Parts: sequence; structure tokens; C-alpha cells
Amino acid sequence: MADIYDELQEEMRAERMRRLAKRWGGVFAVAALVVVAGVGGWQGLRWYRGNQAEQTAEMFLAVSQSAEQQGGELGPIGDRFAAMVPKAPEGYRILARLRAAALKAESGDRDAALRLWDEVAQDRDAPPLYRDLGSLMWVLHGLDTQDPALLSGRIAPLAAIDSPWRSSARELQGLVSIRQGQRDEARRTFQALAADITAPQGIRDRAARLAAGLEG
Repeated sequence: MADIYDELQEEMRAERMRRLAKRWGGVFAVAALVVVAGVGGWQGLRWYRGNQAEQTAEMFLAVSQSAEQQGGELGPIGDRFAAMVPKAPEGYRILARLRAAALKAESGDRDAALRLWDEVAQDRDAPPLYRDLGSLMWVLHGLDTQDPALLSGRIAPLAAIDSPWRSSARELQGLVSIRQGQRDEARRTFQALAADITAPQGIRDRAARLAAGLEG
């Protein structure tokens, strides 16, 4: 059972990283337009903010290109994204934290990644979608190290019927139940998820494999 748990946990992490990398390209372009075009106020303030956003956009793009190069050191590149956070406009601040966290996790610095994802989750100025993503990633990468009761409390709101992260959150709920020694509860969660036609096929397949591993 431990082998299945470890295999699927790693599979989930890799899949979530791929999704985030794919999403960032479009989100970055939209964020750049919003940040540059949405600045209002007096002419001087408008120029300052536009100039600041343009500089941040150029820096973000340059660091992103470094991250995509083969053989790049992901940890230091993550540090470069994190260094952008204090002075970056709101949209870029969120993206920089998410990008830094992903790179830190990929480089093996889980503590730094968890801290960054938690900062996104606790950022009241960030859109709810990104706060919830921060919580989701915090739970996923904290499964082995964080208090299961805390994990359960953090993931529960994301499993609500109207949550865009519902399927992923339910999958994590099942894994947290395993951590808590609640095998029957975990099996029921995975069985229900495997049968949920609204869930992505990859999640349904993993849920079916875990449910089968929990039988008996």
C-alpha cells in the first residue's frame, strides 16, 4: 500500500506541475495586459505604474526563459522569482510566488515551496482562485510532513461542490485519510471519485487504483 501511495503522490505532484507550467504562459500574458492597461489615476502615477509594470514584465519574462533552459539551476531561479515579490505589482506578485514555489519544490527545497504557497493562500488581495490553488499545492506537498488534522482542515473548503479545485481536493482528502489511518473513509472517497463522471479522467483512474489497493 505504501508503494501505491508514494507512486500516486509523486504522479499527482508531477501532473500538477505540468498543468501549472502550461497555465502560466496564458496567465502571464493576460496579467501583463491587465497590469499595464489597467493602471489609472493621475498622469504621473499612471506613467510610474506603467513603467514599473513594464520593468516587471521584462524581468518576469527573462527569469521564465532562464527556467526553461536545459541545465538551469532551479533553486536559484526560484530565488530570482521570489526576489521580485516585494516590489512587483499585484498580478506579478502572485505569479512570481507561484513560479518560485514550483521551482523550489522541483529542486527539492520543500520547506521554501510550502512557505511560498502558504503566502499565496493567505494573501487576501489575491483572487480566490489563486488563494485556493496555494492551499491545494500546500496540502499536496505537505502530505508527508504536516499535521494530518491541519491538512484536512485546509483542503475541506476546496472540496465544496462549487469549487474549481473540487476533484483534486477530494483526491487529496482521500490521501489525508490514509495518513490519519482511516482506510475505510479513504476507500469510500476514492470509490466515489472514481465514479464521478465530472472529474478528470486521470484523477478518476488514480482514485480507482487507490480504492482497489485499500480493499480487504
